[in-house]
Amino acid sequence: MHIAATIGCEGVQIDARQELRPAEITDTGLREVRKMLADLNLRVGSVAFPTRRGYADPTELDRRVEATIAAMQLASKLGARVLVCNLGSLPGAAAEAPRALLVEVIASLAERGMKLGVQLAAQISCDDLAQVADFIAQLPEGTLFLDLHPPQIMAEGHSPQKFVGELGGHVAHVYAVDAVRDLSAGRNREVELGRGSTDFPAILGQLEEFGYAGWVTIQRTGSQQTVEDFANAVKFLRAI
Repeated sequence: MHIAATIGCEGVQIDARQELRPAEITDTGLREVRKMLADLNLRVGSVAFPTRRGYADPTELDRRVEATIAAMQLASKLGARVLVCNLGSLPGAAAEAPRALLVEVIASLAERGMKLGVQLAAQISCDDLAQVADFIAQLPEGTLFLDLHPPQIMAEGHSPQKFVGELGGHVAHVYAVDAVRDLSAGRNREVELGRGSTDFPAILGQLEEFGYAGWVTIQRTGSQQTVEDFANAVKFLRAI
């Protein structure tokens, strides 16, 4: 948090699985966190709850749903309005039972989220972006929103700009992460923001057309100069 404040961030994202676990933090602990945030003039922009399995997977689903609700409650107590979660693979239209289960679970979570003032921003694995739009259309309006994570979208075989063009009206959270294609390894390799293949000026311009007013969360892994990369990312985004 101190580093974030020093390099000019306005807020932070908190991971409810690895950093502040709802079951392990007391009311006193929450008050201390909120005081530290206030002292540093920071807000909690979002809470992340990256489950290993998606919500269409019935394995330990009840436990996963309860844990997600606890993460939403934590987000609400910290003043965050977005919970970034992993929806998992979207079942095809022919997979009626898994799809119906997913609709039921998401509707239930969204209902709890509305009472808490927390939106679900989901990362979804799908071969066809039109299927994502169709799935969202099956749910009541305002039930499910999307997270925009460019390297993950590219790993799914989609262009981030096409993603925004087709689904930008549903985006509730954006990760500022950049990557290039590593041909020798056959995968995307994360690089410093602005040095990869993601056109962030274009993407943010597209989102502006949809009236996006949410957070842009800088993420950086695998760097030998993480703090410097974060600071440069703040400057890069402010220049845009």
